[in-house]
Amino acid sequence: MENNVFENASVVIVGAGPSGIATSALLNSMLVPNLVFEREDCCASLWKKRSYDRLSLHLAKNFCSLPLMPHPLSTATFMSKDTFISYMDEYVSRFNVNPHYCHNVESAFYEEADKKWKVEVKNTRVTDKEVCPQVYHADFLVVATGENSQAIIPELPGLETFNGKVIHASDYKCGASFRDKSVLVIGCGNSGMEISNDLSENGAHASIVVRSQLHVLSREIVRIGMILLNFLPVNMVDRFVSFLAMFSYSDLPSYGIHQPAEGPFFYKTLTGKTPVIDRGTIKKIRSQKIKVFPGIEKIHNNIVEFKNGALQRFDAIVLATGYRSVAHNWLKDYKFVFNEDDKPKNKYPNHWKGEKGVYCVGFTGRGIQGISSDSKAVAEDIYQLLMAQKPTYAARMV
Repeated sequence: MENNVFENASVVIVGAGPSGIATSALLNSMLVPNLVFEREDCCASLWKKRSYDRLSLHLAKNFCSLPLMPHPLSTATFMSKDTFISYMDEYVSRFNVNPHYCHNVESAFYEEADKKWKVEVKNTRVTDKEVCPQVYHADFLVVATGENSQAIIPELPGLETFNGKVIHASDYKCGASFRDKSVLVIGCGNSGMEISNDLSENGAHASIVVRSQLHVLSREIVRIGMILLNFLPVNMVDRFVSFLAMFSYSDLPSYGIHQPAEGPFFYKTLTGKTPVIDRGTIKKIRSQKIKVFPGIEKIHNNIVEFKNGALQRFDAIVLATGYRSVAHNWLKDYKFVFNEDDKPKNKYPNHWKGEKGVYCVGFTGRGIQGISSDSKAVAEDIYQLLMAQKPTYAARMV
């Protein structure tokens, strides 16, 4: 039986997605030693393993760069996922980020006596069940596992009786395998809308459930809005953006899509719900190539009954119902940084810092731009604390 103990790790970062690699890169640039643990066998696994083929970034590239490395001028304004994955791989290499892959953090808790975080990590490449977790003691702990750790499977009445294929959006790749099939997409966020469009383009008979109010905007309108937010208050930007959207999307209520009373950017702040970025889905909804249904009343075998009384048979269901964080499963002292729902307990913009040297990066629903801002704040805070608390460490860095 093996039990390795590593004392005095300055910083342990959990997760090698964009949040983790950005934080590690910044700490490396400040000569602050850090360890990155990632349960998967690669960085950015959500992008590489759990995203559909046609995914592209909905925001312009100037809102989607990580610290220290802007996108080249030659990069398209709106990147494909493959371009962004290549960017992250280059980022990891350039800034000497060295994640420990296949290392699952099983628990982390704060030891008051030592004033350190005790982090237990299991190397999943080792198949011997007798091997004990490796134990690390860290001055600082950075939770960078993000908001999208686990797929949300909703409780739908009768779903267990459905005879067709049921998959979550995290397992959806391409609509080609659904050609000539009748497919219901449950969830009307960006993933649900994009998957519906992809299904239709690949010859499937696509339908989508739209229960909630939502804003629909074009990528260009969102880009204008985000630029204006640097100079104008949210209410003014919302009024201007809503005026632009009116020319393209004012008819959506007649197709079962209703927008909130609040403007798109304020609504996102209020609810966390991002505007749907239209990349062709609305055109197909208008032409009835994609049907819109309200909420589901019940499912019986392959027949779905909707809230409006409509009945329709489907061959497959795609659950575009989002993800949740599961940090509390391993972060035993989550109360120092999160509430019961794994949301930062401190309000924005001070959400990233907890107590006892624990931080979180990428938990505000603000995408890559939010990750970049969080990682800068976290790395700078850790650096300043080390400089203040360890004079000999500071002297060595001069």
